[in-house]
Amino acid sequence: MTDNPFLQAALTYLSRGYSVIPIRPDKKPFIRWEKYQKEKGTAEEIKIWFTRWPSSMIGIVTGSISGIVVVDADSQKGIDEFAKVCPVAQIPMSKTPRGGVHFYFKAPEKPIGNNTRALPDVDFRGERGYVIAPPSINGTGKGYEWFPGLSLDDIEPPPLPEPYIVFINSLAVKGYEWKKEGDFNRLQVTSGDFKMFTEGRRDNDLFHVANIMVKGGGKPEEITQVLENLIISWGENPDQKWVKEKIDSALKRMERKDRNLSEEVRDFIVTSSGFFLTSECFNRLQLTSREDKKAVVLALLRFKKEGVIERHGDKNGCYRRIDREYIKIDLQSASGKPLDMRWPFGIERYYRPFPKNLITVMGTPDAGKSAFLFNVARENMDKFKIHYFSSEMGADELWDRLANFGIPKEEWTKKCELIERSSNFSDVIFPDDINIIDYLDMTGGEGKEFYKVGEFLEHIYEKLRAGIAIVGIQKNYGQDLGRGGLGTIERPRLALAMESSKIKIIKCKNWVDKKFNPNHLQLEYKLVDGCRFIIQKDWYRV
Repeated sequence: MTDNPFLQAALTYLSRGYSVIPIRPDKKPFIRWEKYQKEKGTAEEIKIWFTRWPSSMIGIVTGSISGIVVVDADSQKGIDEFAKVCPVAQIPMSKTPRGGVHFYFKAPEKPIGNNTRALPDVDFRGERGYVIAPPSINGTGKGYEWFPGLSLDDIEPPPLPEPYIVFINSLAVKGYEWKKEGDFNRLQVTSGDFKMFTEGRRDNDLFHVANIMVKGGGKPEEITQVLENLIISWGENPDQKWVKEKIDSALKRMERKDRNLSEEVRDFIVTSSGFFLTSECFNRLQLTSREDKKAVVLALLRFKKEGVIERHGDKNGCYRRIDREYIKIDLQSASGKPLDMRWPFGIERYYRPFPKNLITVMGTPDAGKSAFLFNVARENMDKFKIHYFSSEMGADELWDRLANFGIPKEEWTKKCELIERSSNFSDVIFPDDINIIDYLDMTGGEGKEFYKVGEFLEHIYEKLRAGIAIVGIQKNYGQDLGRGGLGTIERPRLALAMESSKIKIIKCKNWVDKKFNPNHLQLEYKLVDGCRFIIQKDWYRV
């Protein structure tokens, strides 16, 4: 059983026959999800996704693949509108973070595609759509929840109400048409084989004009003149109250859209680390229109004024999120005692490790970096919980190395958890144990940009509580620092460099003897059988 509630829920949805995908805080999938519109992901795939992105929201692909469709009412108005064409009382329903409701139904035999705003504030998720399901939590910490007694566990989704299907189909005569997409139809606005302001559509068309003018920045008095002249053109006297209602409705729609877009921008900011560009926000939210981009720029300026973000550097449109979170240090619970650990080469003579310490072991290829880390595990696995992350060795190669210690395989697996992992180590750190990372891979994934190594180490440090992390890092010949430069020693309390059968203490805090500085001590060794160190020359000052 997994401790991750989102992963557990995703696996439960899969067991019910639903196609599940991982969703980002901006409501876009983490993955290319077209494949999962036709076939369900496996339990193994879902475990990989929700391990890589443990706080991912849970997406259920709607339509025939999962056997369900969802009506998404964004507001109380939308709920009331949908109730007019929905006679069913017992429906699986979930609350959305913004006060809307998702209604779950059995997918109709004749597939129906997605449509938006067929009813005011109501969207439909059918074929090639997806919905975010409980217990997902969005980027602002707000969650999706089932109504008591109305979850998919409590009741089966009823068939999609016939009145709603009839209503959707009837829209084809009101300026919409059904477009063939594969094996189903999708409702969309017709290309223009109709005339505006004809009988039966004047109300909608006047609102359409008002809406366009509001988007274009038209003032209410200007929009009033245009609407009144249109009404006069078909031989009627304008009802000023009625015209005002159309303009007010258009203004409210624009305000609501801006508000929703502003929330999406906030979600983007919350999930951003470091600095970001305005263009990155456009791309993440998949915005292309000038109108939407302008709204994002204004939202960012507003968040800057509110103190949520601040400008970063000299480049226009570059911001960083202001992180106001902090953790109080509880001195009352502090023991002040270091961890009683043993190290290769007797390093415990000079360095005292404390809880939440980060250590880096930087080495050239074949210098013995892995052997050093193996020995740390062997020397301490009888006293501490050890988790060894290997980024370059599978089970057979790893055992070929460990067998040289003469310790039975069963003892290694019982006392030291061996894990295959090559990236995103901060996601899987055990905060109260000893974590050994062999090594921080610099050739792909998160290691492509060496200057970010310090940032990756910082993320690992932030996950620690009473435990420590010992991180192996590649280094170039003739250099003390690992690939990543100063970032490899800024956060660590102990930094070691290994090359040509020599190990050097590059940085050491927490001295055992406060009068003796162990920095720049060096030791010479010989490595035998890929695991045993024989000291050739004990520690001496370089």
